[in-house]
Amino acid sequence: MIVSIGEVLIDFIALQEGKLKDVKSFEKHPGGAPANVAVGLSRLGVESALVSKVGDDPFGDFLLERLRDEGVKTFIPRDPERHTGVVFVQLTGARPEFILYDGVAYFNLKPEDVETALLEKAEIVHFGSVLFAREPSRSTLFGILEELKGKIPLSYDVNIRPDLWRGREEGMLRDIERALKLADIVKLGDGELAYLRDNGINPEDFDLKLLAVTLGEKGSELMSGGAKVRIPAYRVEPVDTTGAGDAFMAALLAGLHYSNMVGREAIDGEQLRRIGRFANLVAALSTTLRGAWSVPKMEEIVLMKEVRELYQRSSR
Repeated sequence: MIVSIGEVLIDFIALQEGKLKDVKSFEKHPGGAPANVAVGLSRLGVESALVSKVGDDPFGDFLLERLRDEGVKTFIPRDPERHTGVVFVQLTGARPEFILYDGVAYFNLKPEDVETALLEKAEIVHFGSVLFAREPSRSTLFGILEELKGKIPLSYDVNIRPDLWRGREEGMLRDIERALKLADIVKLGDGELAYLRDNGINPEDFDLKLLAVTLGEKGSELMSGGAKVRIPAYRVEPVDTTGAGDAFMAALLAGLHYSNMVGREAIDGEQLRRIGRFANLVAALSTTLRGAWSVPKMEEIVLMKEVRELYQRSSR
């Protein structure tokens, strides 16, 4: 099982393009980057679970029902003090911008909310940066990661949300650096990579088993050991890119799972290309539907070449 830890929330996606102040109506979708990854993994045939927290409210009901419908195992207590998280998503073309609300249940994740036995049995534990923005979720997550380091492969999507860190950017950078020291697998976008380098942090300097950089329309770049490959993007007509990075992340982890590369110290260029082509394909297809839970199901894509290279090989 691959276990994700982090936010699960409601994405209210604007039904009109343009500035958020001018939008008149929104469509409700489930979201939250770690939740998106857990759902993506389940759709790709990999057993997955989510550790998070929701409010004791109708939005919490909705999210728990949807996660279970998707086959994701849920370890998500109700918070009687805080509401379920919400985000308003503004679309310009197909590209999203976010207003993410504070003081919500997942930021109140405490050590007693987490079943450590579950994490110690995981194939991979995946996390992002959002929980670092507030306490007690920050201390809870770092405590878990430091306990698991060296025991379970740790996967990290840097996923910078500057709006959560206004006036505390230096703290954000130090927490990202601390997380990079703990992680084995890291994914980030080219803009995030440039931002970190401009601030004296280069992910390539850390002891990572795999580093993946998404390049938008240019595809992606994967690095492991001495191998480095660039994989072109798949051309589609995007409708909504919300969650495309999470779709890539889910497919990257599924690719490692299916190619039996989890825990390897280094992955050669041929294997990196197979995994990268699969991740690029899944990410591209995810943009053709609205909402963040748009990863295609394995049975819908199993006959495609990029999928056969991994999935059918692992089934033998």
